[in-house]
Amino acid sequence: MIRPDSPLKSIPKITPKYQKVLEKMGLLTVRDLLFYFPFRYDDFSKTVELSQDHLGESVTVEGEITKTKLNRIFKRRMTVVEITLQDKNGTPLKAVWFNQPFILESLKERAIVRLSGKLEIRGKYFSMNSPAWEKASRDATNTGRLVPIYSETSGISSKWIRWQIKPLLISAREIPDVLPVEIRKKFNLYDIHTALSQIHFPDSKEKLIRAQKRFAFQEMFLVQLKALEIKNQWDKNNSIRISFEEELIKNFVSRLPFKLTDAQRKASFEILKDLEKSKPMNRLLEGDVGSGKTIVAAISSLQAISSGFQVAIMAPTEVLARQHFESFCKLFENYDFNIALLTNSYKLINCHPRPDRGSSLDSRFHKNDKKRSGLLQKISTGQTNLVIGTHALIQKDVKFKNLALVIIDEQHRFGVAQRAMLQGETMHISDGKNNTIPHLLTMTATPIPRTLAIAFFGSLDLSILDEMPRNRKPIVTKIVTPAGRKEIYNFIRHEIASGRQIFVIFPLVEESKVLSEVKAATEEYKKLSEIFSEFKIGLMHGRLKAKEKEKIMKEFKNKKTQILVSTSVVEVGIDIPNATVMIIENAERFGLSQLHQFRGRVGRGEHQSYCFLFTENSSTKSVSRLKAMEKTNDGFEISKIDLELRGPGQFFGTLQSGLPDITMENLTNIRLVKCAREEAQSIMHLDPRLKKHPLLADELERFSKHIHLE
Repeated sequence: MIRPDSPLKSIPKITPKYQKVLEKMGLLTVRDLLFYFPFRYDDFSKTVELSQDHLGESVTVEGEITKTKLNRIFKRRMTVVEITLQDKNGTPLKAVWFNQPFILESLKERAIVRLSGKLEIRGKYFSMNSPAWEKASRDATNTGRLVPIYSETSGISSKWIRWQIKPLLISAREIPDVLPVEIRKKFNLYDIHTALSQIHFPDSKEKLIRAQKRFAFQEMFLVQLKALEIKNQWDKNNSIRISFEEELIKNFVSRLPFKLTDAQRKASFEILKDLEKSKPMNRLLEGDVGSGKTIVAAISSLQAISSGFQVAIMAPTEVLARQHFESFCKLFENYDFNIALLTNSYKLINCHPRPDRGSSLDSRFHKNDKKRSGLLQKISTGQTNLVIGTHALIQKDVKFKNLALVIIDEQHRFGVAQRAMLQGETMHISDGKNNTIPHLLTMTATPIPRTLAIAFFGSLDLSILDEMPRNRKPIVTKIVTPAGRKEIYNFIRHEIASGRQIFVIFPLVEESKVLSEVKAATEEYKKLSEIFSEFKIGLMHGRLKAKEKEKIMKEFKNKKTQILVSTSVVEVGIDIPNATVMIIENAERFGLSQLHQFRGRVGRGEHQSYCFLFTENSSTKSVSRLKAMEKTNDGFEISKIDLELRGPGQFFGTLQSGLPDITMENLTNIRLVKCAREEAQSIMHLDPRLKKHPLLADELERFSKHIHLE
């Protein structure tokens, strides 16, 4: 008897050839296959008689095959199958398939069949090109209905998947329903068997939507349960109470060369009040590029260090870690703080406290690459107050004397698994204190609407910087077609003549394409070196070593190079106030939020800045999407448009989240997220260990293996 936990290899129709492919897709059991959902549906539910009224529509036609024909085109090595079908009124239709001669084994003359596809006219006849088909005697699976389309792979088609799933649906009756009956009744949700049947073979669009709602609710409910579970575990820990010294903070803020925004003041206050608690802070600081997250982190660090504790700041790249190191050295130059940079490349770089005013920042660094142990000793004995680095900070040989605060910057740049590990490591980091864990502050420059942040980061408290520093000039953004390049190149010459600098970006799409991206950037570097032969041009990409990247960035920062050609390694954190022009090549290939991140690398100084979106694609859809960048500099508004256009799946990255497409698509359903959270809170309040909900506990454990939440 076939059960949900039966291995797919025990199903007679699934031969070893298919088993191997399914295994690669992560489908091992009947249950796995049943939960392999379609990503879209072809609507062939409209069965019609042949008529010009339906031209251009996707329809289903039923009739008798009156003629079959196989043509071979030897020059093109092609076969063409052609059949003629008559509907019940005797109206003929010709259907053709290319390179599928095997179809004639099933579609023989006098057979009654259903064909589904786009109805057209070719010559005197109605026609369909490569329609879906099946014999009329069969239950509608591939025609005559909403037909599910699955993500396919070599050797496995949607048609094959449909044929396997349909007879297996009966076993879904044995799958225990993890959603409590009272919740299903309250929100009118299908039971698990009905939901699975309707998600694969919906009887109507209404029933499909109801099935999708059921699974979206279930996944979101589990997300919220998991988030609350993490929060409960986190809250069981103790942390060091750090008193809020108002005079200390006021004095620091009064010496800053700029005025804090109200949003910065509010976020700083929320964090400082969290630090006073005996429960560890777990807060997400979310702000647009250039909104001033660094200064909020500095205020938090100042309070912790002044109270006699250590602070660790973690960045995703060595370039960004180095920049934080320089920034914090400047911010704390009037304090007796020892600040260190620890990465895989930098074994020891110390910033000396109270440097001579006349000395350059570089001359204040003490470097000794061979003696990592010396720095580790200073950290373990508490001589180093602030340690800045990459994930090298959580290696086992790094021990602190009294670590009280961990700050993770650009946390969205760490992979999901890394982020989950970082929070776990924060709980187990050797902080020198028994029975306590450090407070945790994570920061991101990707603006996410509050509801989505709660959905995704339900275990964190949230502070939002939704206000830009005063006197910040909006960046002028313009879409540039190939015909406009020359004009922009002349504009660049004018900017450089005025003492300004230029970024040219080739954003990296996927890790697997790193070599082609490096090649594209290198070719652009050579091309621009000819166009701008009078200027010095730098080239930076992800395959360079940290020291090489640092040298290139240093030359750019010190104005030795006027143009920097780069891949996406400059997406976040790089701060060059003198750079006023950002050119983004192939801009149409990227989400608006990512383009906004790149744009944020300019506009950081007193000069007017510009962002030029170079595009080879002149389609209306592509250009209209990019126009949002021309209209606004508000990252929250950009992210809202990006979400509407691409959906949360692409916005967050489904693979990054571990969540299925169906849940991602429903993340913007505010009511659904809110209801799922309320129900999860209610259950966790009454039954925090889920002892009264064993099915839910088992499902949550299974779910936890596929998803990571901060």
